[in-house]
Amino acid sequence: MSDSGYDHATVERRWQEAWDDANVYRTPDDVQDPTYVLGMYPYPSGKLHMGHVRNYTITDAYARYRRMRGDDVLHPMGWDAFGLPAENAAKERDTNPRDWTFDCIDTMRGQMESMGFGYDWDREITTCTPEYYRWNQWLFTRFHEEGLVERRDAEVNWCPHCETVLADEQVEGEAELCWRCDTPVETRELEQWFLRITEYADELLEAIDDLEGWPNSVRQMQRNWIGRQHGTELDFEIEGHEDVRAFTTRVDTLFGATFFALAPDHPISQELAEEDEEVRHFVEHEADPEGDEPNGVATDLSATNPATDEEIPVYVADFVLSDVGTGALMAVPGHDERDHAFATKMGEDIVPVVAPEPENWDGETVPDAPDVQEAAYTDDGVLVNSGTYSGLDSETARERLTADIESAEHATQYQLRDWGISRQRYWGTPIPVVHCEECGPVMVPEEDLPVELPEFINTTGNPLDAAEEWKETTCPDCSGSARRETDTMDTFVDSSWYFLRYVSPDLGDAPFDLERANDWMPVDQYVGGIEHAVMHLLYSRFFTKVLSDHEGLEHREPFTNLLAQGMVQLEGEKMSKSKGNVVSPQRIVEEYGADTARLFMMQAAQPERDFDWSEEGVRSTYAFLTRLRGMVEDYVADAPAGADDAVASYVASEIDATLAIATEKYDDLTFNRALRETQDLVRTLRQYADYAEPHAETYERGLSAVVRLLAPVAPHLAEDLYDQLEGDGFAVEADWPTATVDRDHVQKRRKLVENTREDVRQIIDVAGIDDPQEIDVVVAPDWKYDALEIAIQSDADNLIGELMQESHIREQGDAAASYGQDLQIEREALSTTLDPDEEHATLESAAWLIEREFDAPVSVVRAEDADDSVLSNAEPGRPAIEIEE
Repeated sequence: MSDSGYDHATVERRWQEAWDDANVYRTPDDVQDPTYVLGMYPYPSGKLHMGHVRNYTITDAYARYRRMRGDDVLHPMGWDAFGLPAENAAKERDTNPRDWTFDCIDTMRGQMESMGFGYDWDREITTCTPEYYRWNQWLFTRFHEEGLVERRDAEVNWCPHCETVLADEQVEGEAELCWRCDTPVETRELEQWFLRITEYADELLEAIDDLEGWPNSVRQMQRNWIGRQHGTELDFEIEGHEDVRAFTTRVDTLFGATFFALAPDHPISQELAEEDEEVRHFVEHEADPEGDEPNGVATDLSATNPATDEEIPVYVADFVLSDVGTGALMAVPGHDERDHAFATKMGEDIVPVVAPEPENWDGETVPDAPDVQEAAYTDDGVLVNSGTYSGLDSETARERLTADIESAEHATQYQLRDWGISRQRYWGTPIPVVHCEECGPVMVPEEDLPVELPEFINTTGNPLDAAEEWKETTCPDCSGSARRETDTMDTFVDSSWYFLRYVSPDLGDAPFDLERANDWMPVDQYVGGIEHAVMHLLYSRFFTKVLSDHEGLEHREPFTNLLAQGMVQLEGEKMSKSKGNVVSPQRIVEEYGADTARLFMMQAAQPERDFDWSEEGVRSTYAFLTRLRGMVEDYVADAPAGADDAVASYVASEIDATLAIATEKYDDLTFNRALRETQDLVRTLRQYADYAEPHAETYERGLSAVVRLLAPVAPHLAEDLYDQLEGDGFAVEADWPTATVDRDHVQKRRKLVENTREDVRQIIDVAGIDDPQEIDVVVAPDWKYDALEIAIQSDADNLIGELMQESHIREQGDAAASYGQDLQIEREALSTTLDPDEEHATLESAAWLIEREFDAPVSVVRAEDADDSVLSNAEPGRPAIEIEE
C-alpha cells in the first residue's frame, strides 16, 4: 500500500472470487427466517449508469445487513429484457433484438459483478426467454378464463415513428410527444386486448391505506390515478337527440348550470362535426385536452336543465374527456374554476347558487349569495338561488336533488381505465390467441405454450405481420385455417409478476412454486425509481390480487416496504447522455474501486433524496478507506499495550453508542446516518491512538466494529480487514456487532459530553482565555437530580410546593426555591439525565477529549468536593465549569 491509496483492484478481485467459490450468496429454497430484498430489475440498455449503481447499492447493503443479522435473504437479479428500444437498436444496427439484448445483458452483468453486488445469480431471470414469457401467456389465458381479458375497439395513442401503441403515461408534455423518440403522437382506433383492472379498482384504492411502508407521495399518486369519485348521474334533454347523461360530484350546484359541454369525441360532437365546419375544425385541429386554458366551440344545440327547465347552450369543449365520467358535463361557472374560466371567455352567465355557511347559522335562513363574477366559490355551503332547495346545506341538497329528479341516481366514477396491453411490435410476448373465421379469437391451449417469436424480420411496421409462415396456423377448436395474433404484450406485463418467478426460476410446470411464494412473499423491501410509482406498482398490485383470488397466493400485496430512491445529479442536473454530464461507473471503479463508489453514494444523502455527484467527495471517501486500512495494518503489525483506564472506558462507550445508533439507522435504511456514526467512531479511534497507547482489547473491538458496520456498503475492503483481524469465516456471514447499552442511554451520555465541551469552549471564548491552566468540571448535587425527577413526573400546579415536601430538598433553602423556579419555567422541556454517579463516570472518561483540545488538565469534581460558589451553577446534565488561567 502506498500513501496515495491501496490496491483496490486486487482486493476487490480477490474477494469476489472467494465469495463466488464459496457460493456465499446462494439462497436455499427452504428457510426459517426469510427476508426478501429486491431492486427493480433494469432494462438492459448496454451499460450501468449511476442511477442503477445507487439503486442496487441500496438493496445490496440492506440485504447484506439482514444477512449479518441472521436472516435468510433472497436478493435476486434479472432483466426487463423486452421492449421497443431493443427492436429499434436492432433495426439501426441490422442485427436482431435478441442478440443485441443478450450482449447488453452480458456487459451489465459483468459491471454488476465488478461492483460486488451479492446476488444469487442462480435465480437470474430474463423476460425475453421463452422459459419466462411462456408464463406471461399462461397468465393471460388464466385471466381470460376468469373474465379479466377483453378485446374491443379503442382509441389509442399511436406513435407513427415507432409504429406502436403508447400508454397514456408514455405520451409526454403539452406537445404530446412519444417518450422514446419525441415524435408527435396521433390518435387511432384499433382492436385491442385489455386486462380488466377496473374490476379491482375499489380494492386497489382502499388497500392503499394499509401500505404503511410506502412513501405517502406514491400512495397519493396511486389514489389520484384510480381517481374514484362519488356523485350523481342525471339526464339532460337535447332537442333532436337522445337524452345525454352527465356525471357530477356537485349536483347541489345544478341550479347554477348555465351551459352544457360535450367531449370532442362524444357521438353528438362527431355528428355535429360532419355538418358544422366550425365544430369540425375545432375537433380536428384546435382541441387540446392538455392545454393551459379550456377551449371550445359553440353549437346550435341547447340542453334543458332538469332542475329549472331552462334552455342552456351546448358547447364542444376540450376540457371534457370521453373516458372520464360520461364525456358530458353540466357546467357551473359560479362554483368551478375551470367552468368559470370558460364562461368568462365565452361570455356565458355566472350565477351563484351556493354561499358560505354563516357563523352561528340557524339552519333556516337563506344567506346572501356570494359574488362569483371574479372567482368561483368552490366549497360546500348553503344553497341560494335554488328554488325550494335554497337554505339547505350542500350535503342535504345533494341527497334531495338525487332523490327528486326522476333521471338522477347515485353513481361512482373512476379515472382508472382497463389496461390495454396490445403493442404492434416484435420484441415482446406474443399474445397466445389465434383468429379463426369460424370460431373467432381462440386461446392457444396450454400444451402448445409458449408461442415463440419467429426470426426477426427487419421491416417497417410490425415484423410479426411480415412473418407469414409463423402467422399461418390452425384453429385449436375446429382445426381450420387461422392466423396468429400479431400484437405482443405491453412489457409492464413482464414486470407485474417477475418478483414471484425469482422464488423458483427453473420451475417448468407453473409460473412459480406456490408454497415457496407463500413463504417468501410479500417482498420485504423494494427499491426503485419514483417514475414507476403508478403503472408498474399498480399493475403489480393488480396481478398479485388476481393470483391471490385464483391461484392460491396467500398475500394480496406484493411489496411491504417501498423506497423510491433519489437521482444522482451533476451540478444540479440529472445525468443524461444528451446533456453530456454522465459519470461512468466503470471509470470510478477502475480509478477508486467499487467500495469507494458505493460508500460515497450511500453517505452523500438519504436514499430517497437527490444528490450531486462530486469528484472531490469520491477522493475524500477513497482517502478515508485508505486511512482505515492503515489503522488496521498498524494494529496487526504492532498490537498496543495501553491500560484499561478511563480513556479506554470512554472509547468502549463510544463503540457501544455507535453500534446502537448505526444499527437503528440500518434498520430504517438511513444509511448516511449509520455511515456518519461509523466514520465518527474511526475518528475517535484515531484520536485515541494519538492521545495515548490504546488498550489492545478495546481498540481491536472498535476496529472490528467499524469493519462490520462498513461491510454492507464497502464489502471488499471490509472483508479484507476482517480477514487481517482474524475474524471467523467471511465478514459477509459474520454476526452483526451488538451494543451493551440502549439508544436512550447513548443519547443522554453523548449530550452530556458535547454540552460540556461546548460550555468550556464558550467560557474560554467569552472570557478571552488564551492559555487555560486547569479546568474543573463540577457535577451537580444529588438533591437536584431528585428535584428534576419529581418535576418530570409531577402534574401538580404548584411544583415548588411539591418539591418542598421532600425534606432533603427543603433543607437547601433558597437554592432549592431558585432551582424549583427554573424547573417550573422549563417544565414542558424537561427530560431525564444520567444519575449523578453515571454523570461523574461519563465526564471522567471523556475528560481526555477536553484536555486534548485545550492542552490543559481536567478534573471532574463531585458535588461534595466542590466550592459552593461553583456548585450553585451545576445542574443535572449541565455541570458547572471553572477555568483557571
